[in-house]
Amino acid sequence: MTALKVDNLSKTFPLGRPFFGKAHPGVRAVRPISFSVRTGETLGIVGESGCGKSTFARMLVGLLSPSTGTIEIEGRALDNADPAAFGRLIQYVFQDPISSLNPRKTIRQIMEVPLKRLHGLGKAERHVRIREIFSQVNLREEFLDRYPHEFSGGQAQRIGIARALAAAPRIMVLDEPVSALDVSVQAQVLNLLAELKQQYELTYLFISHDLAVVEAVSERVIVLYFGSVVEIGDAETIFNAPKHPYTRLLAQSAPIVGRPLTAPEQKDNELPDPLNPPAGCAFAGRCLRASDLCRHQEPQLSSMENGQFAACHHPIED
Repeated sequence: MTALKVDNLSKTFPLGRPFFGKAHPGVRAVRPISFSVRTGETLGIVGESGCGKSTFARMLVGLLSPSTGTIEIEGRALDNADPAAFGRLIQYVFQDPISSLNPRKTIRQIMEVPLKRLHGLGKAERHVRIREIFSQVNLREEFLDRYPHEFSGGQAQRIGIARALAAAPRIMVLDEPVSALDVSVQAQVLNLLAELKQQYELTYLFISHDLAVVEAVSERVIVLYFGSVVEIGDAETIFNAPKHPYTRLLAQSAPIVGRPLTAPEQKDNELPDPLNPPAGCAFAGRCLRASDLCRHQEPQLSSMENGQFAACHHPIED
């Protein structure tokens, strides 16, 4: 069964009109994206900073309205859906756990909001449900009457996960959920997410720039570059045998214990200018395999071997 289907989803941020000259068409943060996610799957989304990962995630949960495209969850279109119905289906776990919690409210008050607004539970029902959720994320009940600044990063992230669970969603979008945590705490949170996924039969979209984490938790991976999908495939295959040069660049850039840290070979380190995007392939200026075709014609996602899809005129064959 398909949990999430995205068709032609994109986001363009308009710019102010200048006093002289023509208005700029805007910045295309996310170019048209289409894909589907199976129920119970963890789909990893990777790419360097500025590639559009967080903008894409915020469109999925309704924090940003898309410029084009549609979102379907379990066959239901959500373009004109009631916000409460939307919130009961998909929830967001933020990258910075402390700043995502209201500093003026206690944890109990924060936890009560989705239970009241989305499910209409009474006070007694809310009390029971909050105790259950806190037990499932391994937090003590006494924490409920404290404020966000009193918690460590790991505890705050567990609270963020608990808040998302309170909505009883079918899908959770995890935006860099462990990047701000110590390595030892990362493992605890990742194990917790795996347990919750099994217990609640959740579907995850796991966004990260840490390739080791993405490969460990994901069944499939989408690679984003300059707002576009450049490769899709199974997690194990996509990093061991990438078809797009950018995916290989990411894999070579990831630090590995015992391997000397060297910069991967490329033409240029800079991302394209979003105000003046290049013609053709956006990665051509950094790619050693680029040809005139790459600089003039934008590649489309095409089927490769091993079930992969890559947007490249000269995919890696070896």
